[in-house]
This record gives sequence, C-alpha cells and structure tokens, in this order.
Amino acid sequence: MLKGRHLLDPTDFSPGELDEIFDFADLIIQSPAQFNHLCDSSILATLFYEPSTRTRFSFEAAMLRLGGSVVGFSEPTSSSVAKGESVADTIRTVACYADIIVMRHPKEGAPRIASLYSPVPVINAGDGGHLHPTQTLTDLLTIRSVKHQLTGLTIGCCGDLKFGRTVHSLIKAASRYPDNRFVLISPKELRVPDYVTADLAAKGIAFQEVERLDEVIGDLDILYMTRVQKERFFNEDDYVRLKDVYILNAEKMRLARKDMIVMHPLPRVGEIAYDVDSDPRAYYFKQAKFGMFVRMALISKLLGAS
Repeated sequence: MLKGRHLLDPTDFSPGELDEIFDFADLIIQSPAQFNHLCDSSILATLFYEPSTRTRFSFEAAMLRLGGSVVGFSEPTSSSVAKGESVADTIRTVACYADIIVMRHPKEGAPRIASLYSPVPVINAGDGGHLHPTQTLTDLLTIRSVKHQLTGLTIGCCGDLKFGRTVHSLIKAASRYPDNRFVLISPKELRVPDYVTADLAAKGIAFQEVERLDEVIGDLDILYMTRVQKERFFNEDDYVRLKDVYILNAEKMRLARKDMIVMHPLPRVGEIAYDVDSDPRAYYFKQAKFGMFVRMALISKLLGAS
C-alpha cells in the first residue's frame, strides 16, 4: 500500500511496489484520457529551492493531467524562505493547503527533514548532490519500456559521477535487480563517491571504473550520460578543465551495439552532440516524457487515487 507514503530515497519502495507504479504508468501511457479526473480537487505543492525545468514541469503537468491543481514556488526568494523561515515551518504551513508536496533543495537531507514535519506525502525531487528518486523512477520505466526487463543489463554511467545525484539514485535502485553490472566512466576527479562503490562491493555486484568511454561503449546495453555540473563546483577553473572531458557524438556511436540506448537526465550542455539526436538509440527526450507518466502514476498511488 503506497497511500500516504513519502518518497525520499529510491529504495523506499520495494521492487514489487515499483512494478506497481510502472504497471500503472503503462496503463496511463496507453489511455491517458481515462485518467484525466483521477485527482480532481487534489492539490500538489511544488517547493523548488533550486532551478528546474523537466522535474518541476513534469510534476506540474502530471497533476494537471490528472485533474488536480498546483501551487508552489520555483524561486525561494519569492517565498517566506527569503525571510528566514525554516524548512520545518514551511512544510507545516504548506501542508495546510496541499495534499502532496514535491521538494527540491540544495542541501542533502532537506526533504527527509521535511517529511518529519509533514502530515501529507513528501516527494524528494533532488537534494543537493545526493539523490533524485523520481528521476530514477523515470529511468527505470524507460529501461523497462525499451529493454522489456530490468535485470541482466550492463549499465554505463558517464561524466560527473561525483556530484550526479541521478547517477547515485540509478545505481542504488538498479543494483537491487539481479545480474546487473555497472561501468563507471569518469575522470579521477569526478569518480562516484566511495560509499556507492563500497555498497556495490558489499553486495557482490559487478562494476568497473574506467576513464575512456570509447574503450567500453561496445559492451553497454545502456549508456547514461551526465553533464558536469557547474553549480556543484567551488573552483570554476576545475569546472572549465573537466566540462568537456566526454562528448558523445555520431563517431563514438558507431562503436556501440545496435540495441544500446542512450539516456540523459537533461539538461545537456555539450556532452551529447546534436548529431546523436537523430540516432534511433537516443532516448533522452522520450525519457523526459516517460517522466511525466511515471509521476502521474506516483502521485495517484501516494494519494490513494488509483
């Protein structure tokens, strides 16, 4: 039973509960008009303390397509946060007006703090460089829809694996499915945090860390590209030095399997060349649309409307 639950970490729900969400998302994809009034009179609050396009818009579009309404802010300076209001007090207040809350925050753990004070479900829409569980639901639904499985896959994650919360979330969630292995492609400075690889090693899950994309791209079922995130760097010189380390283009795609798919949480800032967009293996914009459908399913389940 998912009604009333929080989603703060991609492992908050069991694989069986995720399948329940994905199965419902599949129904919505097949006949979206049937669900236009599923959440009539329900209100979603979007509290975005950091910039967002896809995540915020997809949550808002999801609720509107379900017949509900949306309130919130996309810039904390336009709210009482600018006056120094705490997360706890913001959540207590917003929960008076909304039935479900989506929160993005630059500080790791802020959504978890919010959940301690909220009588309504809280969804983590990204907390600093930590986790991004609804992007992970998007990613898993995309993989399941294209590959028709979530097991036995070789998943390559490329780019900024140190600060990439979408990568941390995907690895954490996908490692729960049998026989998946991970190829972690990054410069030494942007390697995935030690706690992530330590967890993989402790569970006996196969992974390798490499620096060259062209050496491993032919082994991959999925290539998950990420941008180097300027907003996470304290030193701009380091960002400039590392931002163009990996650029996926049509030439590199010729080294990949015919059935490999390319994913990206977006936005991209040059790490995928535009000549890849026409490749049928490029799934990042389709992935963005899957994000709206899986959020429709998630909202419905947490509100007990499905």
